[in-house]
Amino acid sequence: MQTQEEKKMITDFTEGSVTKQLLVFAAPLFLSNLLQVVYNMADMVIVGQAMGKVGLSAVAVGGDVTNFLTFLAMGFSNAGQVIIAQLIGAEQRERLGRLIGTMFTFLISCALVLSVVCLLFRGGILGLMNTPESSWDQAMVYATVSMVGLVFIYGYNMVSAVLRGMGDSRHPFIFISAAAILNVVLDLLFVLQFQMGAMGAALATIMSQGISFLCCGIFLWYSRERLGFSMRRRDFLRLDGEMLGKLVKLGVPMAIKSASVQFSKLFVNSWINSYGVEVSAVAGVASKFNSISNLISNAVNTAGSSMVGQNIGARKYRRVPQIMRTAFVVTLTTSTVMTVAMLLFPRQIFGIFISEEEVMAVAMEFLPVAILIFYGAACRAPMNTLLNGSGNYRINFVTAILDGIILRIGLSLLFGLALNMEYVGFWLGDALASFTPFWIGLVYYFSGTWKTRKYVIRED
Repeated sequence: MQTQEEKKMITDFTEGSVTKQLLVFAAPLFLSNLLQVVYNMADMVIVGQAMGKVGLSAVAVGGDVTNFLTFLAMGFSNAGQVIIAQLIGAEQRERLGRLIGTMFTFLISCALVLSVVCLLFRGGILGLMNTPESSWDQAMVYATVSMVGLVFIYGYNMVSAVLRGMGDSRHPFIFISAAAILNVVLDLLFVLQFQMGAMGAALATIMSQGISFLCCGIFLWYSRERLGFSMRRRDFLRLDGEMLGKLVKLGVPMAIKSASVQFSKLFVNSWINSYGVEVSAVAGVASKFNSISNLISNAVNTAGSSMVGQNIGARKYRRVPQIMRTAFVVTLTTSTVMTVAMLLFPRQIFGIFISEEEVMAVAMEFLPVAILIFYGAACRAPMNTLLNGSGNYRINFVTAILDGIILRIGLSLLFGLALNMEYVGFWLGDALASFTPFWIGLVYYFSGTWKTRKYVIRED
């Protein structure tokens, strides 16, 4: 029986107003995403103003590499969040401690191995990215610092996913808020005051992420009784076979999905970088527009996935379409607002990052693509709540291959090379591929096969 204290810490999404629950749960997630975008943008703005297009290009390339390296963190953290939500919905809280300990051990081990491997081959990685010669040195130091600090990025994603799976989005927001403020302060100190360039920007980001991870992890440990699960220190030093099996079964397709999307973006950006430092600089700004478009999208997706997971775990299938409809209304409204702002004030918005006129000219070519990106984010988020929340590892794998490999790379090559649209064609292919989860999710929804718990939670 759930105590009153546990009820305050763990949110029940199987009863009550869907709209209210989604908005209340998604609001801190949105603010957390906003703050992450703000402190990532702080790198771009401060480095761009201090170093110009060379600095922008370096942070863009180094940031792309770092984003790719988080594919395991994103895949297995999202899988853990869904499993936790379904365990709570199915009233199987006694299994939470073993799952959390296994997640921690597995992801931290992956981060350490990945850091060592990437540090050994970082030169080759930047070469594959077609890093412009003028920004090579700065991109190298940015990527190196990020690779060393990968364990903090993985750790924060893990502990945040645990809390989100339990319906707690408020505490991750508090910790990321502190990290955002610290990041901006350190950016100003390292880049402007100490003139450390891209290295200073990378250090600021990794240090703020590390502190956020430690604070969030300490909170999770000391709140474990109130959250309704038991855990001992030794649980962090071993892998539970049953829980690892569940995590791998769902996490591998999600990690492949994340990796394929990130790999295809690296592929697209490597071609874009080959068109010169001006285009590479705009690509860095474009990545921030992607981040902005994902602010509401990711918040709704994350909140909706936990809500769908709990309701499927509790077999309350009628609430799932309500969650998806509410998600569509929220994401389409915000994407329309962003589109209007971009159409009315394009030069002012690009001017936040860009001062050179030749770079601004390239940025204006990106404008129509930015609008596609906004609506792609709006359409895929509600469908991802179903794809992820159901825990269907097969459908996630299909989405990964189509979205990340076949369509994004295929469409980019078609428009960029075959139709001779050059870098604009690569941007266009990337934007159109982002609609893939929408079409797959639509078919999956009307098939009705999501009305089952068999993918993650089985009856004993």
